[in-house]
Amino acid sequence: MLHEKSQPLIRYLDGVSEYFAPKVIGEVNDVYVKVARVKGDAIPWHSHTHEDELFYIIDGELEMQLEGQPPFTMRKGDVFVVKRGITHRIDAAEECLIMLVENKATKHTGEVQSAVTRSVADQLR
Repeated sequence: MLHEKSQPLIRYLDGVSEYFAPKVIGEVNDVYVKVARVKGDAIPWHSHTHEDELFYIIDGELEMQLEGQPPFTMRKGDVFVVKRGITHRIDAAEECLIMLVENKATKHTGEVQSAVTRSVADQLR
């Protein structure tokens, strides 16, 4: 599951073929570092009551949508932290590769269940 040696970040995505299915690649203290492939707008509007969520764009472009604010585009190398309690969703017209940093208890789509919701156990496989 977790790699013990250094490798380029993009290589962690080699085993990730399904969109919107984050995979844990490491842990730092009480947070998981995850990677995911995203394409489309399948992630529902959701929030995380107690946790912030960091997005880092490995490759591609991602539209970040925050409730009540104009959407903005994130590009390769961009980092953004969605603060706890902020309702948000993402959209990618073309495939986008992302890294997420989240507390271990963070639910993938908050309290909202959808076809793309993955449990933490699923993300550890």
